[in-house]
Amino acid sequence: MALPEIFAVLMVVAVCAALMAGYPVALTLAGVSLAFAAFGHLVGAMNFAILGALPQRVFGVMTNEVLLAIPMFILMGVMLERSRIAEDLLETMARMFGRVRGGLAYAVVIVGTLLAAAKGVVGATTVAMGLIVLPAMLRFGYDKRLSAGIVAATATLAQIFPPATVLILLGDQLGNAYQAAQLAQGKFSPDVVTVSDLFAGALIPGFALVGLYTLFLVVVAIFRPAMMPPMKRAPRGATLAKLGELLIAPLLLILLVLGSILGGVATPTEAASIGAVGAIVLAARKMPIGPLLAPVAQKTAQITAMIFLILIGATLFSLVFRALGGDVMVERILTNLPGGPAGAVLTVMLAIFLLGFVMDAFEIIFVVVPIVAPALLKMPGIDPVWLGILMAVNLQTSYMHPPLGPTLFFLRGVAPKAIKTSDIYWGVVPFIVIQLFALIILWFVPALATALPHALYGR
Repeated sequence: MALPEIFAVLMVVAVCAALMAGYPVALTLAGVSLAFAAFGHLVGAMNFAILGALPQRVFGVMTNEVLLAIPMFILMGVMLERSRIAEDLLETMARMFGRVRGGLAYAVVIVGTLLAAAKGVVGATTVAMGLIVLPAMLRFGYDKRLSAGIVAATATLAQIFPPATVLILLGDQLGNAYQAAQLAQGKFSPDVVTVSDLFAGALIPGFALVGLYTLFLVVVAIFRPAMMPPMKRAPRGATLAKLGELLIAPLLLILLVLGSILGGVATPTEAASIGAVGAIVLAARKMPIGPLLAPVAQKTAQITAMIFLILIGATLFSLVFRALGGDVMVERILTNLPGGPAGAVLTVMLAIFLLGFVMDAFEIIFVVVPIVAPALLKMPGIDPVWLGILMAVNLQTSYMHPPLGPTLFFLRGVAPKAIKTSDIYWGVVPFIVIQLFALIILWFVPALATALPHALYGR
């Protein structure tokens, strides 16, 4: 291994060590990259002048029209959370399923799916559901571990259901990698993979996960009924009327946003603007909008700034890693793995899963995907949409598995004191197994991810 490649490996190790020590992600990526660039220049491993390309890259990030969808979708999710629309929907749905054994759990899965599609932000969905649902589940005698697992797994669906922020970022990174891979193979009129492709590709796997969660709960209700007792509910007529009133507007908003994207009527950025305005209108129908705007804008700016700061740090990391020849080294390693393309994809999936123990989804997308995706997409038989959805489901698992899954921290922050951290960790284990099973199915049946994009866009 040449000196520059040794530096590339050491840089990755240094970043992982700093992240595990608790240093901020964006500053770690930028700081470690600058240190290795300076030291590499001194020992002749790279030329520091290559960092002159950084301003143009940062400018490209900040003017990327696809990434402009992120603050709009975040605004949409935060507005729906602060206006208490989600809370009313959860409470009413819970009453609807009340007398059915495990009915409250089924209600959580259904409403969590709706919130995932409406919000696209895991943190907001987890907090809303944790505050509303967990106390009710404990009050009606649900098992603590099962309750925590249901809420964590359902809230994390916001990672895979459009308009998930993860899908937008993953679509942007894979789109760049796919074009780079084709250009390297001499194809100067490359095909494209877009965020819309990933949105379409994620729908069937997303609903399949919902089905698997529900099937698991049915099995638990049959064989361990004491874990999921029934609850009393309000009169059916009143509950049905209220549920219909609460469901219509959010469903219309979801259908308008996703339908406009999947139908090719609007780009994700344009649809995000529609979603943000729609969420403001829904909130205004429920309460005075004035007091909401300032905290919603502040929270939106905070989350957006965090994402873009990480992206800028990752851009610097990627630039230095490539200058050290790391991308060539990764391509060589993946190409020489036993099993050909399948072995390479399997290795990358395993690496992403293991990295999920110490890094969150954004870090993996910004650091790992730009390194491995170009090499994988040069290999025959690897569909970029299938690869993207595999990564998305895998990243969804990383958001939930111990010890550093962000969903677990969000839930720990709002869970009642009766639920211990160990209850949350053990509660998510069955759902992690379900997601790994879903990954296996997706591996052997790629059409689950590619059939809908092919039908809609002919790719």
